Parts: sequence; C-alpha cells; structure tokens
Amino acid sequence: MNILHLKYAIEIANTGSMSKAAQNLYMDQPNLSRAIKELESSIGVTIFERTPRGVKVTADGDTFLRYAKNILDQADELENMFKDNDSKKLKFSISVPRVSYISIAFSNFSSLLNNYNKFEIFYKETNALRAIKNITEQNYRLGIIRYASHFDSYYKDMLESKGLTSTLLREFKYLLLVSKDSPLAKLDEIHYSDLKDYIEIAHADPFVPSIPFAKVKKEELPEMDKRIYVFERASQFEILKSNPKSFMWVSSVPQELLDRIGLVERKCVDNNKDYQDVLIHKKDYKLSELDKLFLLELDKTKINIYSGDK
Repeated sequence: MNILHLKYAIEIANTGSMSKAAQNLYMDQPNLSRAIKELESSIGVTIFERTPRGVKVTADGDTFLRYAKNILDQADELENMFKDNDSKKLKFSISVPRVSYISIAFSNFSSLLNNYNKFEIFYKETNALRAIKNITEQNYRLGIIRYASHFDSYYKDMLESKGLTSTLLREFKYLLLVSKDSPLAKLDEIHYSDLKDYIEIAHADPFVPSIPFAKVKKEELPEMDKRIYVFERASQFEILKSNPKSFMWVSSVPQELLDRIGLVERKCVDNNKDYQDVLIHKKDYKLSELDKLFLLELDKTKINIYSGDK
C-alpha cells in the first residue's frame, strides 16, 4: 500500500470530485484515477462509486478512509517528532459552539500559556457539523458540540460511526437574553406569546445527523416574523444592547459579562427543552498536557459561573 495513494483518496473524498482533487494535487486526472484503481485493487475494496455528479464514498470506503486518516496523522506526528523546530512545540486545537463560558475558559487558559516556550493553538467557534468534520478531516484534536437532549441518540450513532467518543460537559435550559432596557426585562413572567413582536437574534446553522436540515431548522428555529441571523458572538451582543426590542436564546451568561454589556437574563415559563454541551475526540486519542490544562480551566469556569446558577 502506497501512503501517497492514501493522501489521494482523502483529497478525492474531501472534494467529491476526481477532477477537482487532481487539480488540488497538481497531477493529471488519468494518473489519479489509475492510482485509485491500484489502491482499490490492492485492498480489495471499492472506495468510490463514480456518478454523473462526481464520486461518492462507499460504506467500505468510509471505513477505509477513517483508518487512512489515522495512518496519515500518525505519519505526520512521526515525521514532526524529530524536527528541531517542532520537537518541543506543544499543540492544541478545538472547535466549540459560540458560548460565553467556553470563551472565558479559553481566555483564562491562554494566560497559562505564558509558562510554555513553544506552542501552536487553534480555537474555532462553529456549529456541531463543522466541529465534527474538523476532527475527522482537518486534524483538530478536540471539539465541543451543543444539541437538544432529545437528539442524543442521533448524535451518538453518528459519533460512533466516525470513531469518535463523547463526554457530557453540561445540561441546561435556554434563557432569554435581552437589554436591561427591554420591556421583557420588566415582566414578572414571560411566555412565548410575549415574544411575538420582538426580533430574535439567532445562529443560522443548526444541524442534527440523519435529519433533513429543513426539519431541524423548523424545530430549532420555529417560525418568527422578525429574525436576524448572526455567525459570531460580538455582533449578537451589540444588537441586543442597542435594540431593546430584540432577544436571544442562550445558555446562562456570566454575571460580570452581563453587567459589562448591559444585558439581563430572564426565564421563559413555556420553555422546557433541555440542551447539552458534549466534548468529542477520536476514540484512540490520548489527551495532551494542553488538552488537560484547558479542560481543567473549563471545569473551574463552570463551577465559578454555575455553582449558584439562576
């Protein structure tokens, strides 16, 4: 088995196109096709099905590619192990939801890095699908995903199929986040009906494995007359602060941050849906020194913020 052929197969799977993969690999398509046929012949498995729209990974191919990625990751680690520039460089990478307590934990974690001479850190805020892909396809070490608890079996099946393990970090119900000047902040009790004339601030990329996006969107983002979609946390806070007629569903935000940006949290008595944050990584991955340091800081942050939870 040629390790270069493994790289070819992974590039084809990532692009979904033989011609695009050949372009990215700076080689002729016939040579790439020939290499893949040699690989499939040597292992006795059909990795790709050729279709009018490109190539599709087979069930056996999906299993093969998962192992191939692990082999290439280990080869890269072995190669880098003895390079002078990287031999002592610590690495940390994680994909997370757009959540305040995780962001605060990461900021605290970053201050601890002053004690290390060489390191390389990747921190990405994104949705659950991209967090999973970052681990399986982009060599990220860790991920944290957020989803409604009643979707737990869908996620566990998907994570198992991709060779990932999961650990529950936190379970919670969403709260309403509004400006301290919002009329909602002055209500003793808030119902869904009270939100009708308000603007909802929402993230536009919900995802649940094995369920059509339209169905997930309908459940996670039910019909609202007024909604603004955002993709990062800074803009959502600015909108909420500037517009008293806006609101957002959030997990509990630290009081210090609420005071600083002029926002308040309120419960909605009609909201009974549970959500959870889950840590994910490859099953065969052993947590590094920096991984453990970050997770310890994450636990401390959770205790500090939620020990007297509202």
